Amino acid sequence: MQKPTLVQIKTKDGLTLPGMLYRPKRSKSAAIHLHGNGSSSVFYHDDMRGEMAKVLNAKNISLLLFNNRGAHYIKKLHPYKKGRETSKRYGMAYEKIKECILDVDGAIDFLKKQGYKKLYLIGESTGANKICVYNFYKPRNKISKYILLGGGDDTGIYYYTLGRKKFNRLLKEASTKIKKRKGGEIIEELLPGMIFSYQGFYDIANPNGDYNVFPFYEALKKIKLSSKPLFRHFISINKPTLVVYGEEDKYVWGNVSRVVDILRKRKPEFEYKVIEGADHSFSAHQNQLARIMANWLSS
Repeated sequence: MQKPTLVQIKTKDGLTLPGMLYRPKRSKSAAIHLHGNGSSSVFYHDDMRGEMAKVLNAKNISLLLFNNRGAHYIKKLHPYKKGRETSKRYGMAYEKIKECILDVDGAIDFLKKQGYKKLYLIGESTGANKICVYNFYKPRNKISKYILLGGGDDTGIYYYTLGRKKFNRLLKEASTKIKKRKGGEIIEELLPGMIFSYQGFYDIANPNGDYNVFPFYEALKKIKLSSKPLFRHFISINKPTLVVYGEEDKYVWGNVSRVVDILRKRKPEFEYKVIEGADHSFSAHQNQLARIMANWLSS
């Protein structure tokens, strides 16, 4: 495996996002990895990503890892607008999932300039949701294949964790704050366990929003939270797609096999894998996961 090269991804709205590119010699295919939310970052640990790079590189597939605008809980970035540097808070506390389009397009533009001919998109946790959102709004894109790893139901998780009454109250308060242009304020009531601005919470919790890609809680509990068609982003995908879950993934509702069955009924043409004994992060199963992905991408 080649040592990674530090790179910078430029987005159309003026952000510079840091990343690492693992590139074997003469590689013309590359996979873009989209990390999850929370305190996620590609720079502070060497787990499945290092294993992923090694196995993909052995198949002559490069791997691009980069911190998207949702990395960390709160991160101040400095976008350039009209030739001038500005300052704005990003991170999970402020993230709007639809902005992933700008990040993915920035990564694609970077790799195209590096001479890559075939591109893949791998999304881990919230990254899987982002792939579905990206494809929903840009179905005619330059990606050849998608891999969705452990896509979760964050809307359902917060509904269950907070309870119906508190969930609905906070959602209404968040909507009001946004209308008053105070969406950037942190919801003190949720501290210290949850760090959200009103705009970030509304984006992740709104049942009718783009974040609600995998509404497993609604499907399994027969509870109506959303007025829009369930799984509409996922169903819209018409490219070769591999869906992988860990058998012990705690961020999906009920038995993982039931969750996979829900998805398989909607898109039977996709390939599905459940890794026995693996958790949401595929801990201690990184090599097995990497080989499944590499073999599927190169087939």
